[in-house]
Amino acid sequence: MKNTISLILKGLASYFIQGLLFVVPIAGTILLILYLFSFLDGIIQFEYPGLGILILVSGLTFVGFLANTIIAKPIINYFEKLINRAPLLKLIYTALADLVGAFVGKKKSFNQPVLVKISDEQEIEKPGFVTSEDLEKVGIEGDKVAVYCPHSYAFSGYVIIVPSKNITPVNVKAADFMKFIVSGGVTKMEKKTEKPSNE
Repeated sequence: MKNTISLILKGLASYFIQGLLFVVPIAGTILLILYLFSFLDGIIQFEYPGLGILILVSGLTFVGFLANTIIAKPIINYFEKLINRAPLLKLIYTALADLVGAFVGKKKSFNQPVLVKISDEQEIEKPGFVTSEDLEKVGIEGDKVAVYCPHSYAFSGYVIIVPSKNITPVNVKAADFMKFIVSGGVTKMEKKTEKPSNE
């Protein structure tokens, strides 16, 4: 009798865990999407839900179109000259511009996944992304690179400066490598396939 009850309880516990594994990622994704939608839609408030985010997306698209025209470029250049005259504003503006550009710009920064060897004595490597290979502009000489190491289960990380010889490129997609790090190493990765040659 006790064995039967124990088996039933184990079975129920197994089903409960399977339910968590199935429901939590889906529910978390849906809640995050709803939160972002509500936040963005609330920036421009209208009586009808969804109209605010529609106008916001349309407005940003239109601004992006204008920013690529000949008429808008002198205005942008003048604005950046004004920003450069205020050190604090310049710091905030350039930091935000670089951060946004690192993810969605033409010059994405997190596209070189690597493993960083911490020391010659220990066989320990940290996963990260090469973000800068030219450090002379910040006064760091020698054959060194900047590597950003994200934290697991968080949207944060830190930058380390290491010799180029200490990094090993990883042949995987940058997005998959980022998910691998953030998930604590549990996300599966696939090798990056080479683009077929046109020759």
